Formats: sequence, C-alpha cells, structure tokens
Amino acid sequence: MKRLGKTLAAASLAAFALTQAAHADVTRSDSNDPKVAIGDQMIALLGNEKLRLRALSGAALDTIATGPAEAKPSPAPAKVAKKPAAMPKADPQPMMPNFAVTVEYDSDWLMALPAPSGNTDWQCLSEAIYFEARGETLKGQFAVAEVILNRRDSGLYPSTVCSVVKQRGGGGCQFSYVCDGYSDKMREPGARAVAQRIARLMLDGAPRALTAGATHFHTRGVKPGWSKRFARTAAIGAHLFYRQPGA
Repeated sequence: MKRLGKTLAAASLAAFALTQAAHADVTRSDSNDPKVAIGDQMIALLGNEKLRLRALSGAALDTIATGPAEAKPSPAPAKVAKKPAAMPKADPQPMMPNFAVTVEYDSDWLMALPAPSGNTDWQCLSEAIYFEARGETLKGQFAVAEVILNRRDSGLYPSTVCSVVKQRGGGGCQFSYVCDGYSDKMREPGARAVAQRIARLMLDGAPRALTAGATHFHTRGVKPGWSKRFARTAAIGAHLFYRQPGA
C-alpha cells in the first residue's frame, strides 16, 4: 500500500508539472508582445511629427501638401550679335565739332602724342606744313594747315587736300614747293615728326582757331596783288594770312 501511495503521489506531481508547463506555453505577457511595442513606437513617432508640423510655416505646409513646384527649364542663352568688322578709318573732311583733345601749341605736348599715320591726304598735308612752314613756330605751322583745310572746305577749291596742295594755275603753283624743282622728301626727322603730328591733329578735327578762316598767306617780304583785295585775318611769325571773299 505504501508503495502504491508513493506511486500515485509521484504521478500526481508529474501531472501537475505537465499542466503547468502546458499552461506556460500559452501564457501571454503584454510586456514582451512585439505588436504592443510597435504600436507604442508609432504613437510616439506620430506625436513627434504632429509637433513638428505645428512648428512649420503656412508656406511650408502648402509645399508639403502640393508637392515641390515643377522646375522651369532654363532659358536658352541669348545670342550675342557679332560685331561687324571695323571699316578702315577715313580722314574726316569737315571739321569735327566735338574734338576730344585740347590742342596745346607746345613742342613737348605735341611730341608726346603717338606716332601718327594716315592716307594720302595726311601725307600731302604733312609735306605742305614741312616745306612751307617748318622754320615757323608751332602756331605758324598749324596756321598753314588751317589755310589748306579752309580751301578744301570752301567750295572754291578742290575737295581733297592733295588736290588743293598740288593745284596749278596762273603759270605757277598755289604752293611754291610743289613746282620749285626740288625733291619733296622730308629729310629732317624732327621737323618731319612735328609736321606729321600737326597734320594728323588737323585732319582729325582740331579747332582752326588761329587764322579766322584764312584761305591765303604770304611772307612779309612780298606783296601779291590779291593781298589788296582780301581781308587780312592774322599775322603769325613771318606769314600774313587772308580770307578770300565768298570762302
């Protein structure tokens, strides 16, 4: 009987243990449930998002609601018009009213200008200044240049510098050096440089401020017939200057 009692007791104990084990397999622990943990995390995240949304401006909320604006395509680069090729510079005929340089009748100022160049009219004017007035002061040389340009623009004489300088008539030349039989080569470098710079300035429109529109000049040692009929306008150095009526 004793052995049977022990056996029954052991069986009862084993059955109780099995029951408890089976019950443990199906017991739910809310603290370890993954669904509960995910739910809590979602609540926390949504709460944070709500707080952040409240902090945003109206414009930012509109952007979130409608999505980013569609980027506009960049405009095509504007075509730059090609600059036309520069035309060769022609020596101006009439006096330019807006000459940009204030002329100084000073050799240092004159020789500080860039070395000039030009067309055939520039060459003819340079020669006329050189041969007719290189022994004169700067004003005297500028004055001779004025006479030649005044003739060119007067309508009474040819319309180019070279034609004015080389004009013949009355059995001689208007400017004596043209038909004196000597070479027209400018051999004195200093005097040539001065004459060329004066010619360039005058052709570029420097004011003709010395002779009051004179069309003629002569040295003080002679007295041509026309000097009695023309109005004298200036006396500069060895030359007297006159303006022909109608010029």
